[in-house]
Amino acid sequence: MAIQRWTPRVTAAAVIEQAGRYLLIEEHTRDGLRLNNPCGHLEPGESPLDAVVREALEEAARPFTPTSLVGIYLSRQQRPEVNEDVSHLRLAFAGPAGPAIIGRALDRGIVRTLWMTPDEVRTHAARLRSPTVLQCIQDHSAGRRFPLDLLSIDPSVYTSLLAAHAA
Repeated sequence: MAIQRWTPRVTAAAVIEQAGRYLLIEEHTRDGLRLNNPCGHLEPGESPLDAVVREALEEAARPFTPTSLVGIYLSRQQRPEVNEDVSHLRLAFAGPAGPAIIGRALDRGIVRTLWMTPDEVRTHAARLRSPTVLQCIQDHSAGRRFPLDLLSIDPSVYTSLLAAHAA
């Protein structure tokens, strides 16, 4: 009998603050409408920095420039009713976002973007996609920042993409 290895899903989140308000997205999920940072799964051939830039563009229609790492968060979501037990490893990056790109559609399932203060986010805690949404905002508000060179991306991450383009 093969042992099933535990494998968390890796996500990259953009923590974008302007004038004390944080950019969130409102999205359809199987649990209803939820609030989240612009965030998504790391794809093959992509670094966490590539992923967070892509996700901010897809979900918020804004260019994003990561300048620091806010934190690395591990969470678990259990849904016994559908036999699901999923862990997420979230890398949260802070940085500025440019203005919304007029005419650019938001990713499928995204209803809108909105700006909220940390207190407003706390008030809507029951609507957050994950508790890590609020934790990222609280950590950012507290000044938590780590240099991006904390991450090291081996060139082998991009190998499959290079081989596909060469063929």
